[in-house]
Amino acid sequence: MSPRSPAFMILFIVSLIAAAGNMGLQSVLPAIGRQFHLSDTLVAGAFAISALMWTFTSPFWARLSDTLGRKRVIVIGMSGFVVSMTGFGLAATSGIEGWLGPIIAFALMATARTVYGVFGSAAPIASQAYVADRTGPAERTQAMSLLASAQGLGTVLGPVLSPLFILPLVGLAGPMYVFALFGLIVLVIVMRFLPSGDVVRIPSPSGQRSDVGKGLWRDPRVRDFLLFGLLVTGAQAVNISVLGFHIIDEMATTGLDARAAQPFIALAMFAGATATLMVQWGLIPLLKLRPPELMRWGAALALGGNLLSIASPGYFGVVVGYAVVSMGVGFARPGFTAGSSLAVGPHEQGAVAGLMMSLAGLSFLGPPVAGVALYEWREFAPFAGNALLLAGAVAVAWISPALKALAARTDDETPAPEMAPASQPGPEGNS
Repeated sequence: MSPRSPAFMILFIVSLIAAAGNMGLQSVLPAIGRQFHLSDTLVAGAFAISALMWTFTSPFWARLSDTLGRKRVIVIGMSGFVVSMTGFGLAATSGIEGWLGPIIAFALMATARTVYGVFGSAAPIASQAYVADRTGPAERTQAMSLLASAQGLGTVLGPVLSPLFILPLVGLAGPMYVFALFGLIVLVIVMRFLPSGDVVRIPSPSGQRSDVGKGLWRDPRVRDFLLFGLLVTGAQAVNISVLGFHIIDEMATTGLDARAAQPFIALAMFAGATATLMVQWGLIPLLKLRPPELMRWGAALALGGNLLSIASPGYFGVVVGYAVVSMGVGFARPGFTAGSSLAVGPHEQGAVAGLMMSLAGLSFLGPPVAGVALYEWREFAPFAGNALLLAGAVAVAWISPALKALAARTDDETPAPEMAPASQPGPEGNS
């Protein structure tokens, strides 16, 4: 599959809209929680239910995409996105306008978010498997990096556009309605124009039995990729969840309320997402790094970003630290995603995509709640906790036998991948 093919462009847009909607929600959620006079930890904790459902359902969608076909599962996922965003917007509007009490409105918001937890992983899992079905080992890192960059672009657009959609009649709920409309448009495009995602089924080699998909850490070929991914994405989830509350508190010292702080939150998220895109569209193709190298550079940079946030906790330090963390994740995510795909056989691509996607649920299950609770205790505490997680990720990236084996194999078998520059879409950009 060429990155310039229509199918790849559609998958790019699917990832782009999903990431933009989620980051748009993340950018306004702290302000909504403060307007409802809810504790920061409660706001983070309520959405752990969505992450829990994401974790449980990811393997199911992976298996279903193997049997039902990639396209049908993408349609299911995008439908869930539209329903969730619409329901969240309606619940938020009801609370903001006083039609419902804050607790009831927030419970309905959490319920709408749970809908996304159930269905949201379907589209990215099937998209990743769709690409893996149609790329060889030599080009898969390139394709996965481009697919990942769609998420980076979405994380730029979501927070930047969200303040523009805070409109007089719908207020802070406005971005949810707009992203639901965007999702509906993309859903129609997928249904009408994405080629069939029927799987070319390759039987498992005779006499071999894979444990992929039967336990997160059971298969030694992918266990270290999963552990590394959990450490990195867990640290990123803490940074994202704490960011809005941190900036609101910093702006409060200048006399700005939570709603007035929204552009400053958007600016910080824009800086982080831009740093991710610079990595995925610029540095990765320039440096031609392979998955183990991407993981090592990524974990080290993310660790440095959190240490910077400890050393310089003011607004400027928060923005720069978050940008450096985002650069690190920009390297690391394509590394462990492509690495795990290369570590298994063609008949296991759907299963390994499901495992890797379950990390998104696991990372937003416990870490954000713990991170926000630590933040309410001490300003530096969540960043110190992240530093410990990322130090572990650095260690895994350097000592893992699975990564060493993959590095040796790719050195012998495949040339370094070339990535199309961002100016030559192949649009696909997010993941």
